[in-house]
Amino acid sequence: MTWLIAILAGLLVAWLLLLVILWTLRPRGVPARELVRVVPDLLRLARSVLTDGSAPIDVRLAVGCALLWIISPIDPIPEFLPLVGQLDDVIVTIVALRYVRYRMGRDELRCRWAGSDTGFAILSTIMG
Repeated sequence: MTWLIAILAGLLVAWLLLLVILWTLRPRGVPARELVRVVPDLLRLARSVLTDGSAPIDVRLAVGCALLWIISPIDPIPEFLPLVGQLDDVIVTIVALRYVRYRMGRDELRCRWAGSDTGFAILSTIMG
């Protein structure tokens, strides 16, 4: 039971840290509610890539490994350190997103994006 609580707490802190990064990188005029919607839309995008057999295997592997890294309670930087403990999760997420964009292309990701255009603009900023 304590593992489940630790995983949920780690995910919550990682989400909050990702929101802080999104807030600093957001395009001008993007409201805060759009930033909050990006994370669930990003999870839907990850599910879309993972479940699609036509996506390259290395892309599905990168997305799957990034998700496992995020939910794993074992990290190089312990999760109990405030903000710093979740920094490796955010870095792995950004690196995986950039790899997916490089391999699949921005247009393919846009076709899979279920969120708003503003949310995809935010994601594009992160992906470079």
